[in-house]
Amino acid sequence: MKERKQQLSRLPLAIGATLLILGLFSCKQINRDTAQLHPSEKNKEPRIQLLRDDAQKQVSVLIDGQLFTAYRYPSNIKKPVLYPLVTPEGSTITRKFPLEPSAGERADHPHHVGVWFNYGDVNGLDFWNNSDSIKVERRDEYGTIVHKNFLEIQGGDSTGLLKVAMDWIAPRGEVLLTENTTFLFKGEGDVYSIDRITQLSAPNGPVLFKDNKEGVLGIRVARALEHPSDKPIVFTDANGLPTAVPVLNNDGVNGNYINSEGVEGNDCWGKRADWVNLTSSIGKENISLVILDHKNNPGYPTYWHARGYGLFAANPLGQEVFSKGEETLNFRLEQGEAVTFKHSIIVASKHLGKTELDHRFSQFNNE
Repeated sequence: MKERKQQLSRLPLAIGATLLILGLFSCKQINRDTAQLHPSEKNKEPRIQLLRDDAQKQVSVLIDGQLFTAYRYPSNIKKPVLYPLVTPEGSTITRKFPLEPSAGERADHPHHVGVWFNYGDVNGLDFWNNSDSIKVERRDEYGTIVHKNFLEIQGGDSTGLLKVAMDWIAPRGEVLLTENTTFLFKGEGDVYSIDRITQLSAPNGPVLFKDNKEGVLGIRVARALEHPSDKPIVFTDANGLPTAVPVLNNDGVNGNYINSEGVEGNDCWGKRADWVNLTSSIGKENISLVILDHKNNPGYPTYWHARGYGLFAANPLGQEVFSKGEETLNFRLEQGEAVTFKHSIIVASKHLGKTELDHRFSQFNNE
C-alpha cells in the first residue's frame, strides 16, 4: 500500500514533465513550420525597387529585379529625364543618342532624351530645345530645369513611389516655376506603367505659356518604333559619330501610331485624342507604348505632337499652332498660382487594343 501511494504521488510530476516536453516540441515544430511558410519580411525585397545613386545622379527603378527605367538628372541635358524605358521582356525602346554610344540611330534633336516634361515658350524662354549644343551667344534665349531634391523614395510590391522637386530657371538664375512631381511605377506580367503627376507653381511672378508646338510630355523612341522613312538623314555610325545616310535601311522599323479616335500613322500629329498608342515589334516581341491624357489637364483633350521620326509627345498648350489659328489658349499662371498635369505612360510587351486602352484611360481618370 505504501509503495502504491508513492507511485501515485509521483504521477502528477511525470505527467507534468511529459506535457512540458510535448509543449516544447510542439512550439519548436510550430516555429519551424511558420518559418517555412512565412519567410522573414525583413529580408524580403519589394517587387518594385528604387535604388538611389547620388554619385551617378540617378534613381534606378527595378521590377522583379529587372531595370524598367531610371530618373536621371545630369547637368548636360538641361532637365531631369526618365531614361531608358525597358519593356517587360527586356527591350530598350528609347533612343540612346546623345547619352550613350550607339549605331544606326538618328543624330538629330539632341534635346530629345528619354522621357521628359517641359515647354517651348515660358515667358519667352525656350525650355524644350535647350541642350549643350546651343551656341554660347544664344543661351540667354533658353531655360533650364534643375533637380533640387528628393521628397520621397519608396519601393513596394504593387507600386514604386518617387517624389522630386525641381526649379525652372531663367538664364540669370531667376526661378520662374517650382515643380513638384510624383512618379508612380507599376507593373506585372507583360504591362508596366508610369503615372506622372506634375504640379507647377509660379512663386515670383506671372508665367505665360504662349501657344507653341514644342511641349509638354515627350518621349524619343528607338529606331524600331519609328515609322518607315525614305528621306536622307544624319545617323550615328559604328563609332557613334554623326554620318550622312542618303538611303535609309528600314529593316525592323515598323512603328505605327493609332489614337483613341481611330486615326493612324503620321495623321495623328496635330489631332486631339484621349490617348495615342505607338505599336511596333522587336524580334518576336510585340510592343505598345502608350500615353494617356487626363480630363483635368489644361487644354484637354490634348493635341499630339507625334512625329514618325521618333518624337512622341502630348501637348495640351499649343492650340494656336495645331488648330492653324482657329483656337488660342496662351495658358497663364499668376504669382502664387499652381497647375497640375497628369499623364500615364504604358509600356507593354504585347499589342494593346482600343477596348483595353479606353478602360485604362477611364481607370486613370477616376483615380
